[in-house]
Amino acid sequence: MRLFPMISGQGRGFWAQAGGALAIAGLIAGCGDNYRPTVLPVGSNGPAAQPTSYAVVVSSTGSATSDGVVTIIDYSGDTVMTEATIGPGPTAFTLDVPSANGYTLNSDKTISNFPITTSLQAKSVSFSSLSTTSAIVNLTPLSFGLWASDLNGDVVDLFIGSPQALKATVPVATSASSATMPMFIAGTPTPSGQREYVLSQNVPDTAPMTCNLTPTTVGVNGVATPIETSAGTADPALALDPYNPSNAPGGSTNAQCPVFALQTPDLQRLYVLNRGSDTISVINTENNTPDRCTPFTNQSGQLVTCHPILPLSLTAVSNLTNDAGQPGAPTGIPTTPPNGTAGMTTIAGPIYAEYNIATGQLVVADYDGGTISVIDVSLDEYGNDSSTFGTTYTIRVGNTATPNPASVTVLYDGSKAYTANQNDDSTGNGTGNGTVTVVNLFTHTVEKTIPVVGHPRTVVNTQNSEYSKVYVDSPDSPYITIIESTPTITDEIDTTVLVEGLPIDIRTTTQNGSGGNNNYSSRVPGYGQPCNLSAEQLKSSFGPNYLSTLTLGECQEQ
Repeated sequence: MRLFPMISGQGRGFWAQAGGALAIAGLIAGCGDNYRPTVLPVGSNGPAAQPTSYAVVVSSTGSATSDGVVTIIDYSGDTVMTEATIGPGPTAFTLDVPSANGYTLNSDKTISNFPITTSLQAKSVSFSSLSTTSAIVNLTPLSFGLWASDLNGDVVDLFIGSPQALKATVPVATSASSATMPMFIAGTPTPSGQREYVLSQNVPDTAPMTCNLTPTTVGVNGVATPIETSAGTADPALALDPYNPSNAPGGSTNAQCPVFALQTPDLQRLYVLNRGSDTISVINTENNTPDRCTPFTNQSGQLVTCHPILPLSLTAVSNLTNDAGQPGAPTGIPTTPPNGTAGMTTIAGPIYAEYNIATGQLVVADYDGGTISVIDVSLDEYGNDSSTFGTTYTIRVGNTATPNPASVTVLYDGSKAYTANQNDDSTGNGTGNGTVTVVNLFTHTVEKTIPVVGHPRTVVNTQNSEYSKVYVDSPDSPYITIIESTPTITDEIDTTVLVEGLPIDIRTTTQNGSGGNNNYSSRVPGYGQPCNLSAEQLKSSFGPNYLSTLTLGECQEQ
């Protein structure tokens, strides 16, 4: 019972007025020096920044007299940033180490010089004229300029300047040491190195296809000639077969057809791939001698054994073991990998390799054996071969019996390798496509094999943290296949990019998103390196007996 009855509408109005008064009082109380909390926006982390990296492709456009084309593809967008014409009929291509300049060897006896920039135009391309008698095979931009192996006189030519101009010619063959068919140059890309090394196959200069057609029966070892960069002179050639250090006729032939070499960034070792003997010759570049010693104990009390030669096949193991047992043979040279020969095939045919800094491994493409060889080449803290040096894992790649891996590339972190399987064509007649095999380098197993466009000859990569892209070029296709890996995608084809003409080679400007190019030697078809077309394509074009008649010109056809 209310003592003072109230109309309901009046009650609601009263309380509304009271609430409004309280709100106003609250607002007034909030003014002045009283603390008021501030709401700050919370930022979010976006994806990792993509590196400034490009894939650079050089293509031919139909004949030795038509201008080639350079195409620059952006890493982050898979887009063609620019194209420019270069010299006619390019046969070889490479980038310098900083990836500032590219060079091509052209069919008209010139070398194209061009800057690596997305604003590249034809007017930016300059040319170096060569002697009409020159017979240059490969280009290598090393510490003091652009080096070229030249069959005319068995020399190496040194070019410097912009555009590059001939400064010196250094003979590699001397009266004391034969060195014919100088076809490849390897060494340090920085001025800190003392010397470069020239590979010579010691076959007639007029027979450039010998190490493609009959590499296992050449019957003579190749050599590596050191070039002192400060003096511009050649040292005596280094023998690549430790069981025949004088390269005596009738002696052992464990270093037939050297076709490729690379030096480690620490300037400690040079590795020479001998296709004809399924071996790798090892040179201690600090001492400028083959990596040979009498086993000894290092400062930490560990036994050290040196490895002047490494076998890649069962045939090579057998040959080295046999030579080690001959009267007067040098002792202390391992003839079998420390982990044995499990997985090795009877033939290897090494033609290309990459060294991985992160793992201290050499990863080799064995063209004739259809495998890759993953080799521990780590050193101890004193610069000696480690106790695991030479440990070798052989991994079969591709889908067919003869995939012919023509090259291999290794991610910067050492986790995976990718092989360009040129002849992995299931049609059996060259009308299909090749593949790329992805190999896990921690487990030494194949993860997958991916069909690509054309018959691939070169595979390169750029890796940025968890993001990586692998670029595949096929000399018989105008499409560059791009394989991508991200935190959500594992080795899937991202896209294909159309370029003008047919690629002769491809490079990336960086392998880790920040450093420069570590693939700085050209690799021209022939001279023991794979031809532009696959084995089945060559058979279809030139007949089943093409290995007895194939010419250099046919090997370089696209």
